[in-house]
Formats: sequence, C-alpha cells, structure tokens
Amino acid sequence: MPAPPPPWTSEPGGLRLSVRLTPRGGRDALGDPSVGADGRSVLPVRVAAPPLEGAANAALIALLAKVLRMRRSEIAIVSGETARLKVLRLSGDGPALAERLAAALANR
Repeated sequence: MPAPPPPWTSEPGGLRLSVRLTPRGGRDALGDPSVGADGRSVLPVRVAAPPLEGAANAALIALLAKVLRMRRSEIAIVSGETARLKVLRLSGDGPALAERLAAALANR
C-alpha cells in the first residue's frame, strides 16, 4: 500500500497542517500520517492532557513547538478548535517547516 500524502501544504508565509488530536492519549506523541475517513491526509497526535478548557489544544501547540523548534505563538489553530480534526497554521518558511516536520517524523 502506498504511503499517504503528507498532511501539510506549504503556503506563503508558512505551512498548513491537518491533525487528528487524541486527548488523554497517555503521553504526548506524533503518529504516522494516515488518511482519514473523509479521504484527507492527517497527522495523528496524542496528548496526555484532557479536552477541558483548551488544555488539549495547548498541549498540541506545545508539542509541535517543541518538536519543530518554534515559538508557540507561531502556531495557530485555523479550524477545529473543539473537534478532533484540526487545521493548524505554522508561521515561517513553509518549505523549511515541511522539511523539519518530515525529519521529526522520520527520526522518532
């Protein structure tokens, strides 16, 4: 079976990333990109935080900031604030961010 396409697209001034968040996942970790039921490629992310008062979203942003060596203020949730499927915008050099994200997934 071929690998799914990357769950990110480079755009002017950054990167758009599709994520499937699992709160109370036991630990904070990135999964392998997969194709969701709607046919979109997503990056599964688990966080230990519960989905209460934005704690899981804050943990998601903190994890991505740590893995990609970014400031948390450079990561924003564009859509899906209260849903499992989210679209995030990572500000910066899109191709360089895509390269760092691919390297982080390869080196887990």
